[in-house]
Amino acid sequence: MQFDRISIDPNICHGQACVKGTRMPVHQIVRMLANGDTIEVLLSEYPFLSREDIMGSLDYAADLAEEQVTPIQVANL
Repeated sequence: MQFDRISIDPNICHGQACVKGTRMPVHQIVRMLANGDTIEVLLSEYPFLSREDIMGSLDYAADLAEEQVTPIQVANL
């Protein structure tokens, strides 16, 4: 996987995927969006982020979700 906006460095945020040039972990961006924050809110609260950084984070997360197949138990009805 090649992502222009994402970096992984063992010396930054314990090796978690971050927006390149920052200490903003991808998982934090995805979680804030999942909890209802909008891209506009993130851009105003974190002025060092760009729209491209946020979209790159979502693209990275989507690639990770596609790579790993984890069965989900279905409750017996």
